[in-house]
Amino acid sequence: MPRPRLRLFVVALAATVATLSAATGGGLALISRDDLKTWLTYIASDALEGRALYSTGLGLAAGYIEGHLEQWNVRPAGDPGSYLQTVDVLGVKRSGHPTVTVQVGNDSRTFADADVVFPRFLGRKRTLTIDHVEFVGYGVDAPRMGHADYAGKNLRDAAVVWLGMQGPRDIDAGASRIILNDRDEYAIDAFSAAATIGPLQPGANGRGAAAPAAQAAGRGRANQIPAADFTTVRRLDAAVAPAVSVSDAFFEFLFSRAPVKYAELKSKADAQQPLPSFRLDGVKLTFNLSDDYEVVRTQLAHNVVAIVEGSDPQLKNTYVAFGAHYDHVGYAQGEVVSEGGSRRRLGAPVFGFVKPGNEDDRIWNGADDDGSGTVALMALARAFAEGPRPRRSLLFVWHTGEESGRYGSLYFADHPTVPIDSIVAQLNVDMIGRNRDDRSSESNTVYLVGSDRISSELHDISREANAALAPPMTLNYEFNDPGDPEQLYFRSDHFSYAEKGIPVIFFTTGLHPDYHTNADEVSKIEFDKMVRVTDLIYETGWRLANLDHAPARDNKGPRTW
Repeated sequence: MPRPRLRLFVVALAATVATLSAATGGGLALISRDDLKTWLTYIASDALEGRALYSTGLGLAAGYIEGHLEQWNVRPAGDPGSYLQTVDVLGVKRSGHPTVTVQVGNDSRTFADADVVFPRFLGRKRTLTIDHVEFVGYGVDAPRMGHADYAGKNLRDAAVVWLGMQGPRDIDAGASRIILNDRDEYAIDAFSAAATIGPLQPGANGRGAAAPAAQAAGRGRANQIPAADFTTVRRLDAAVAPAVSVSDAFFEFLFSRAPVKYAELKSKADAQQPLPSFRLDGVKLTFNLSDDYEVVRTQLAHNVVAIVEGSDPQLKNTYVAFGAHYDHVGYAQGEVVSEGGSRRRLGAPVFGFVKPGNEDDRIWNGADDDGSGTVALMALARAFAEGPRPRRSLLFVWHTGEESGRYGSLYFADHPTVPIDSIVAQLNVDMIGRNRDDRSSESNTVYLVGSDRISSELHDISREANAALAPPMTLNYEFNDPGDPEQLYFRSDHFSYAEKGIPVIFFTTGLHPDYHTNADEVSKIEFDKMVRVTDLIYETGWRLANLDHAPARDNKGPRTW
C-alpha cells in the first residue's frame, strides 16, 4: 500500500488520465455522422414547413428533440417538470411624452415630438443625465477599409453623436450595410455608450415608426386584439440605452458652441467627405424617459431546455451552457409568377430569399441555419449523458425565435431556469454544416467568434481543445474582429449571454450562397466536417466542465488570429 502522499498523487494521476481518456474516447465516440444525418433529415424536412415561429412545424421539431432527450435520460430543465420553457412574446402599447433637454453652456432647450424620434422601447421610467458627449463623425468602425471613427476613444457612459446616413465615401456601402444600419447598437453594445444620437430619416415622425399592428383575431369587435406599438420578450422594467434620431434644429443647437458648426458638418456628411471628431465640451443632455406600457397581446413560444448533471458534489451546481436555435423562417404562401422572363415565388418569408432556379420550392428548410446546430446540440447532449460525466453540469438550450430577434435566448437570459451567475460559459452553435462560400479550401476551417471578448482564458481553452483533436481544425478569428462587416458577434444567441457578462464562443463555418434562401437543403451539408466541429465543441465543453474555477473574465479581447 502506498504511503499517504504517494497515494494522493496516484489518485490524482488516475483522475487526470480518466479525464483525458473520457474526452478523447467515450464521449466523442458517441458523436456519429449517421446520427447527425438522420436527425437533420427530419429537422430540415418539408414536413416541418421551415420551422417558423409559432408554427406546427416548430412544435414538431421541439417534440422530436424532447423525445430523444427522454430516451437518453437527460433531465428536463424548462418549466417545472418539462423540457419546454414558455417564452412570452409581448405585444405592447406605449404611451408617454419622452423629451431630451440639451444644455449648452448656460443655455438650454427641450426637444420632443417632431424634433426627436425615440426607439419603440425605452425601458423603465427614469431620468438619464449625460455630460460626456462625443461627436464621432460617421460613427463607422471599419478599419479593414481604412476607416475607424472609434479609434482610441473611451465612450463608456457617453452620449455618442454621428452624422451621414450614407456613410463616408472611403468605404464600400454595400459590403458595410450592416455596419451602417447598426451604428446605434454598435456604439451601445461594443463601447458601452449610454445613448446615441443620429440624424432623422426622411419622413420620420416624432414618435418613431411603430411596429406592424397586430392583426385582429376575428371579424367581430369583441374578438379584436388592440394594435401593439412593438413586440418584445424583454423585461419592461429593464434599463435601455436610448438611441434617438433628431432634427436639424436639434443638431444646430447641440453644435452651437462646437469647434465646427453643424451647417459645415452636415454639408461634409451629405457629400460623404471626411468628418472630424471631437468632444462637445460644456454640453449636458437630460433624457426624460416617461413611457408607460400596456401588454395588449401575448404569444407563446418555447425553448427546449435540459441538463446533464455533473459528477462533482460542489461543481455540479455550476454549468457550461450549450445553445443553438431550432427555428427558421417558414415557407412561401403564394404561387410562382412570371414577369419579364423571370419567375418568382409570391409570399416568401420576411427574412427569406428565393434562389434563382429554385422558384418552385415553397419551403425554406434551414438545413444549415440552424438545423446543423440543432442536431449538433442533440449529439452533444447524448455524448455527455451516455458517456463519462464531467465535474460541472451541462445546460442545453434549443432557443426559439432567433430569426425574429433572439427571442428565446433573450428570454432565457432574463428568466433563466438555473441561476444566471452559475453559468460559467456559453457555447453557441449556429451554421456549422457547410464551407464558407462553398469553397473547398474551407473544408477544415471553423470560425470562432467572441472567444476572448470576455475571457481570454476561454479563448486559450478552446485552442487547447482543438490541439487535442487528431488532426486539429483550422481556427479562424476573422469574424471576431470588431471591424468585421458582418458583425456576427452581435447577431446570434450567444450575445444574449454576453450581455449578462457570461464568456461565450460562437462556433460557425460561415455564410454561403444559400443563406436564408430556399436552397439551404440537407443534400448540401458536409456531414464529415460537421462531426469534426461538434467534436471540437465537445472537447471545449469537456475542459470547461472539469476546470476547478470559472474562466477568468478579464475582457482583454479581441484577438483576430
